[in-house]
Amino acid sequence: MSRNKLQDRIRLANVETKHAEQFNNLLRYVFQVTNRDLQIFGWENREITQAKLPVLKYADVVGWFDGDKLISQLAVYPFQVNIFGRIYEMGGLTGVGTYPEYANLGLMNKLMLHALTKMRGRKQSISYLFPYSIPYYRRKGWEIITDKISFEVPDTQLPKTKKVPGNVERVTIEHPDIKEIYDQFSMQHHGAMLRNKLAWEEYLRWDLDEMTVGIYYNNEDLPTGYLLYWVAEEIFYIKEMVYINEEARVGLWNFISAHFSMITLVKGDIYKGEPLSFVLDDGDIKETIAPYFMARIVDVQLFIEQYPFKKQDKDGCLIFTLSDPMLEWNRGTFTLNVDKDGTGVLHAGGTNPSLLIDIPTLTAMLMGYKRPTYLARIGRIQADEATVQFLEGLIRPEHPYFSDYF
Repeated sequence: MSRNKLQDRIRLANVETKHAEQFNNLLRYVFQVTNRDLQIFGWENREITQAKLPVLKYADVVGWFDGDKLISQLAVYPFQVNIFGRIYEMGGLTGVGTYPEYANLGLMNKLMLHALTKMRGRKQSISYLFPYSIPYYRRKGWEIITDKISFEVPDTQLPKTKKVPGNVERVTIEHPDIKEIYDQFSMQHHGAMLRNKLAWEEYLRWDLDEMTVGIYYNNEDLPTGYLLYWVAEEIFYIKEMVYINEEARVGLWNFISAHFSMITLVKGDIYKGEPLSFVLDDGDIKETIAPYFMARIVDVQLFIEQYPFKKQDKDGCLIFTLSDPMLEWNRGTFTLNVDKDGTGVLHAGGTNPSLLIDIPTLTAMLMGYKRPTYLARIGRIQADEATVQFLEGLIRPEHPYFSDYF
């Protein structure tokens, strides 16, 4: 059949719970998830269909159908994130895939445009995703905003125990204090997910059944930190370490060090630009850094209206030209006015722009992942020195934190 006839035959529609098996089959094919993979993760008797059923119930899932056959799909999760203390509605893009025989028909590009348009309608002014291909998503307007630092600490280099007034208690994963601690933590960390029920399900979906939790309680019996972990073959695996103050961090590492006789190595990840080596007694450890999540501004005007710029000595104005590979409403010349309190107002139009920038770079810059001075130096923005310094004074110097996965 000719490709023109094929394009005439396919249709765009919502993917519903009745399509769960097809949704599962497409995910497994595209991401090459085998039965062996499911065994490794302890899922040999469970299907992705059941694991991902909440997606079809709570997310906005759309796809292309060839007759009754689902051939291409993506899902948008309804999430929220903390951006410099402001709560943003975020569209989490996931489940992206097309069968190879339907490739190069522009199906995914049309799905993404459809999804981004609906995000704008829901006032989700930013979208996050975990990239299977960074170049591919950069071409669609996303950019890297967080890194993952993976570390390995040999048992001989575990930190020495330090006296703290509280103690760690081991509990089950269902303990309510875990979510209470994380809620406080997420409000302290720019970029972090505010985990709703779906976010927690996604975060813990593929974890081993042996996962356990240690909660640090201070001397007033208040929970101030937790550790999700498991021990296997003399390795202490950290899924997540969350703490709302330094006392809790020390207390959790005391708990890890107490496993000295049981383990030879501790392995874990950090999702912020703060290597572990600096705070260890012996910091000569192995740490590897890799890009983690990407994001893109969906609606630049709404994003700016919510964005907390740094307070200034006087009102400021910036005229810039913005490009976007997919969204026409993010294209053109704009005028940004920022008052002394850091409130920004964006209007379309303006003359003599002093900044040329694209949407991926604007996202990385406003999220604090890369500074304006650096972006100008590597040619990602075109601006004079006065404009670069103006931007430096507007954007808070805090690196995003994001540890979730969906």
